[in-house]
Amino acid sequence: MLVDCQSFYASVEKAEHPEYKNRPLVVAGDPERRSGVVLAACPLAKAKGVKTEDRLGEAYAKCPELVVIRPRMQRYIDVAMLITDIYKQYTDLVETFSIDEQFLDVTGSMHLHADTPEELAHLIQTHVKAATGVYIRFGIAENKILAKTACDNYAKKNPSGIYTLTKEMLPETLWKLPVSDMYMVGRRMTRHFTVMGLPTIGSIAQTPLGKLKQMMRRKFGKNSDIQAELYWRIANGIDDSPVRPGTHQVAPKSVGHMMTLPRDYGTIEEIKVVLLELTELVCQRCRALGFMGHVVSVGCMGADYDRPTGFSRQLKMEDPSNITMQVYRWACKLLATHWDGMPIRRVGISVTQLTPDNEYQMSLFDTGRERQMALERTTDALKQKYGNSIVIRAVSMTAAGQALDRSAKIGGHYK
Repeated sequence: MLVDCQSFYASVEKAEHPEYKNRPLVVAGDPERRSGVVLAACPLAKAKGVKTEDRLGEAYAKCPELVVIRPRMQRYIDVAMLITDIYKQYTDLVETFSIDEQFLDVTGSMHLHADTPEELAHLIQTHVKAATGVYIRFGIAENKILAKTACDNYAKKNPSGIYTLTKEMLPETLWKLPVSDMYMVGRRMTRHFTVMGLPTIGSIAQTPLGKLKQMMRRKFGKNSDIQAELYWRIANGIDDSPVRPGTHQVAPKSVGHMMTLPRDYGTIEEIKVVLLELTELVCQRCRALGFMGHVVSVGCMGADYDRPTGFSRQLKMEDPSNITMQVYRWACKLLATHWDGMPIRRVGISVTQLTPDNEYQMSLFDTGRERQMALERTTDALKQKYGNSIVIRAVSMTAAGQALDRSAKIGGHYK
C-alpha cells in the first residue's frame, strides 16, 4: 500500500482551525522574505484554481476570499509521526517515502484486522481521520511502484480514496494515460517522449526494452540505458524492492546546507557571514552523526537564473574535520579563489569523504584541536537542549546574518 495524506499541511491547519472548515485555505511561505509560495492548498482552494507553487499574488487573484496560514513545520512533523505510529499498529513494515506518504506492507498482518486490503485501508483511513482530522488515500497493489501509481492516478480522484491496481488492469487503465501522468516523468521528459513518438504510458510499456534503449541512446547518448530501463519498468509496473522500515536511517555520503538569501549579497564580507553560519550548521550535524569530512564544497549562485553567475567548487582539506573554524577556513579559500564578484542570492556548503570521528591523526602543529572539540561539544549540547539561538556568533547579529531567522525554521519554513 502507498498511503498519502490529502493536502497534508492544509489538512492539519483545517483540523486545528474548525472556523475555516468551509473556507478555501492555503499554507504559504513568508511574503516578506520573497518566499510567498503556496505549499499546500485544501480541496476548496484547488476548486478555485489555486495550485501548489502558485505565488500568493496569483492565488489571491484566483480566490480573493482565500485564507492564508504561515507554515508550522514542527507541528506537521509531529502529526506525521503520530500518523506513522497509527500505521505501525497495523503492520511493522512501514517505510517513509515523504512527510505525507508512507509505504505499508500488510501481507503478513492483514488477517489480524480485516478480510481484504480494501477493508483494512478503510479501517486505517477512519482511524487516522478520528485521531488527527487528516484524510488519507490508499493505492493498493502487489508492489511499491504500482501502489504509488494507483494512489497518484486513481485513489486521489476516487470518492472513497482507495484504489486497487493489478498488472492485469494496466492495458485498460494506466497504459491509456498520457506519458505526462507517469511517475518520474516531468515536463521536459514529456516533451522528449512525445518527440520520440511515445505519447502514452502504454507506448513506453509496449516498446521492447532493447528498442527503447536504442531510442534513448540516440536522444541522450550512450549512458542512458539505465534511465531507459527505469522508465520501462515503471510503465510495466515492475518493482522488486521490498518495504524497508528505517530506509532513511543510513550513513550519509555527504552533509550539507544551502539557503536562498532574502536579498542580493554583493560583498565578500557579507557572504562570509552566511558561509560561516552554514559551516557551523554542517559541522554541528557532522558531530551529531559522528563523522568528519575530508572534502569541502562551496557553491554560490546569482539571482538571475537566465544568466547564471557564481561557482561550485571543492577542495580537499589537509585532514578530515568537523570543527567549524577549520572547515570554514578552507571554505573561505574556495570563496576567495572562485567568486567572480557578482551579487549572489544562494549559498551552500557541504563536506564529503566522511570518516568516523572517533579516530583521527594527531598533529604536532594542531595542539588546540582537543580544546576546540570540547568547546564545540559543549555548545552542541546547549543548542540541543535550548535551540540553536541560545549561542549565536557576533557576526550573526549584523545585517548580513541569517542564523537567528534560520533558528526559527525547519527546512526553510517556520516551525
